[in-house]
Amino acid sequence: MEEELTLGIGAPPVANSDGTAADSKSKNKTENKAGSSSDTNYEDDLLKAFENEACTERDSVGASVLLKSARIALKAHVLPSIENEVHKALKEVADETAIKVFAENVKKLLLASPFGPRAVIGVDPGIRTGCKVAVVNDSGKFIADTVIHLQSEEEKKKAAVLLAEVIKTGDIRAIAVGNGTAGRETEHFIRASLKEQGLSIPVVMVNEAGASVYSASEVAREEFPDLDLTVRGAISIARRLQDPLAELVKVDPKSIGVGQYQHDVSPHSLKKSLELVVDTCVNSVGVNLNTASQYLLSRVSGIGPGLAKGIIKYRDEKGLFKSRESLLEVPRFSSKAYEQAAGFLRIPEAENPLDNTGVHPERYSVLQKVSEKLGHGIKELMGEGVKLIKSAKDLTKEIKDEVGEFTFDDILRELEKPGRDPREEFVPFQYRDDIFEVKDLKQEMICPGIVTNVTNFGAFVDIGVHQDGLVHLSQLADRFVKDPREVVSPGDRVTVKVIEVNMEKKQIALSMKGLAPKAARPQGDRRPRHADRQQGQNHQNRRPVEKPAMAAPSGPPPNVKPRSTPLPPGAKPAFGRSNQPSRPPKSTFQNNPFAGLASLKKELKRS
Repeated sequence: MEEELTLGIGAPPVANSDGTAADSKSKNKTENKAGSSSDTNYEDDLLKAFENEACTERDSVGASVLLKSARIALKAHVLPSIENEVHKALKEVADETAIKVFAENVKKLLLASPFGPRAVIGVDPGIRTGCKVAVVNDSGKFIADTVIHLQSEEEKKKAAVLLAEVIKTGDIRAIAVGNGTAGRETEHFIRASLKEQGLSIPVVMVNEAGASVYSASEVAREEFPDLDLTVRGAISIARRLQDPLAELVKVDPKSIGVGQYQHDVSPHSLKKSLELVVDTCVNSVGVNLNTASQYLLSRVSGIGPGLAKGIIKYRDEKGLFKSRESLLEVPRFSSKAYEQAAGFLRIPEAENPLDNTGVHPERYSVLQKVSEKLGHGIKELMGEGVKLIKSAKDLTKEIKDEVGEFTFDDILRELEKPGRDPREEFVPFQYRDDIFEVKDLKQEMICPGIVTNVTNFGAFVDIGVHQDGLVHLSQLADRFVKDPREVVSPGDRVTVKVIEVNMEKKQIALSMKGLAPKAARPQGDRRPRHADRQQGQNHQNRRPVEKPAMAAPSGPPPNVKPRSTPLPPGAKPAFGRSNQPSRPPKSTFQNNPFAGLASLKKELKRS
């Protein structure tokens, strides 16, 4: 009966050499001395505390039952409960860190450089069924579609002639090719055929992650009810080149490749974080009121899906908006919604030039007052005319006192570059022409690539072989890197070196050491490159200043008396500082989500 009550928790008595009984605690202490972990001592101390609470009189009749009950309570109930709580806390910390990584990746993808309002051909590559080709005009409107086959030489000749005719007649400025199956082969063919025809327009590989999700979504069915899913995908690829933000807002952020193991975190927290990122990106860039879709408008602060549909309907019936104030004529568009949304909406052809800036209508009266005092129109104070405002010191001080220094700086920044886009300028990118599959890679090969994802252990880079390679944390730079985001972020264009290729597992190991990547940034700078140009409050440079290495002191340290006699060779001082340079303090790993729980055991021991 006693053995059943122990449930395998308590160890049977062990006999000492003199025949006396040795308890399990003595045995555990002996094992500890032999090299076992200190956790045994900790559990024994905890068990002893439970036993002391359960049985204060060890000589009583029921002492053995009480002691065994204490052991069962500790092992079967208390310790598992504590473990569950610790695991829950660890999971919450890990989820929070992972979601933060996902959000940063999505933000970078949404704020990718736009090609702009120019006619584009979108190509959705395919082998058996052919490549789906869609043409969209400069406003993103679908024009026509077709299919080209690239299996035989005869089919390639027909496809080359067709592409040349479409480019010439449609005033096409670029061709966007999806990076899916046969994407690299299709890109190579299009480049070669354009070169033969004497045409020089950029051919750009576009990340088509989520394009299939969009083509089968309710949004795509509303836009193109009569088109096939594959054609919708080609249209989405073309529009992603024109304006990634305007197209990606139609896709669930989880479907555009936000990071590794995104399905293991809390779905509610992930959705909430990513939705906030999308809204922030839309508002920071601004929205053209006369060309934006209802899905883009619905992301503007103060405008939801219902008001967005109302704006589109009003625009279709009454024509293009001439001013921000005309928004108040839209049914159910209240003054409160206007107050929240007006500063994020742009009207390039507006009667008032301020309607194409990030200046809120509430501040129009301030600029009108400045215009009257300087004797110049509002348009004359924009661009180079900002110098007129800055040169009027008394007027500048008066405006700062009225609106605040930060708001004043924001207003001047908007006037300097009216209608500006905070995203970087578009630059075409091209992979190597001699690699299409993993088998084409060789060690020491130098390849251009695009960072597709950043994790705590490194960065994944697309080098054009349908399989992303991993640049491990230790291979990101020639210096020590604590966080990969110090060096790269999704969408960055980098140069990498192939250090290993595993054909069986389809794994590629890459390195950026010694290659001076263009995307590298000073240590500690995690801001996106557009951060200092975003609308809103005046963003200060939060980049931590790197302290220069301290030179070795020429004399003894302060408040330490110099030693009267030198130490013999090899001897160590009994106290004070050694003559040897001290090791720098060990830094905490900011990219380790479990670092905050490292002292949990110590705190429990103290208690």
